[in-house]
Amino acid sequence: MVKLFEPIKFGTLQLVNKIVIAPMCQYSATDQGEITYWHEQQWANYALSGAGLCIVEATAVQPEGRISFADVGLWNDAQRDQMQAVLQKVKSISPMPFAVQLAHAGRKASTDKPWLGRGQLPPDHEHGWQTVSASNIAFQPSDITPHTLSIAEIQTVIADFAKAAVRAVDAGFDLIEIHAAHGYLLHQFMSPLSNLRNDQYGGSLENRMRLTLEVLQAIHQAVPQGYPVGVRISATDWMDAESVGSDSWDLVSSIELSKCLEQGGAVYVHVSSGGLHVNQHIQVGKNYQVPFAHAIKQQVNIPVIAVGMITEPEQAEEVLQQDKADTIGLARAMLYDPRWPWHAAATLGAEIAIAPQYLRCQPHGVKQLFNAF
Repeated sequence: MVKLFEPIKFGTLQLVNKIVIAPMCQYSATDQGEITYWHEQQWANYALSGAGLCIVEATAVQPEGRISFADVGLWNDAQRDQMQAVLQKVKSISPMPFAVQLAHAGRKASTDKPWLGRGQLPPDHEHGWQTVSASNIAFQPSDITPHTLSIAEIQTVIADFAKAAVRAVDAGFDLIEIHAAHGYLLHQFMSPLSNLRNDQYGGSLENRMRLTLEVLQAIHQAVPQGYPVGVRISATDWMDAESVGSDSWDLVSSIELSKCLEQGGAVYVHVSSGGLHVNQHIQVGKNYQVPFAHAIKQQVNIPVIAVGMITEPEQAEEVLQQDKADTIGLARAMLYDPRWPWHAAATLGAEIAIAPQYLRCQPHGVKQLFNAF
């Protein structure tokens, strides 16, 4: 039995297979955080890919929560209406569910587009602004010192996540993913390397996890009952305690967080890593993050998504066959080959449902591969 093409449920949401298109920032929105034709064609392309779910890029809940001035936002109704219009088009050509990743970049915000290579922009720059974080510790020495969020400002962040969640539901997204990974704001609160607070949001592990768990709770209270919400985390900061002289966010912390997320109603944990500290030592290689997903999977009863240097169908299938994760997240592999699920089905001897307009492209000499959705 080919596990990659078995169905799976994220809470109430049924997926036809276990291939998840992971969120990837496109830096192609207007400076008002609105999607453009780039997003329309990209979402439509993914909709025809045969994957079980597409999670669109990190979408900011506040203007200052964008990574760059060209990031997508969902802090106002105009942004919602544009997304709704595009999703209606996309869903007219494919039944594949779409999710949105709600995010706040914190101290890693106010950057230029990455291919322009100029890093963080100062507040007085045309496309820059004052960043915020758990504490006044910059990500890089050359960055502007972030403003330390007050308790009142933290409550505003939580409220804005909830408001964006309501807009996501109204826009037609089928699931919400909370971005608590890659050194962005929620991760900044969780790691003791970036959180030096001495109030209820700092110090102990329980306090440092508080913001993420309160965001999850606020979103659940704002969206319809049973609406699925997942969470993406960084399993480790990839830091050596001796090099930084203190503890960091690690797998033990992530296991505890994942248990709390399950108790809080999260429908999955999406396991990535890193992004919190410039001196991280990531051991990149094939399946390099899968052990983190495996360790977390052994401690929770909700699905776990594995991601990171999983590029080949046989590789993805092996992760599932060995019960190291429940689903596979693909990012760069899908950018490179938006028909990756088709090719995976052919390689693994499985069938996949595609648009009927494409049925006649079934390769000669290959056993039955395509059926129509």
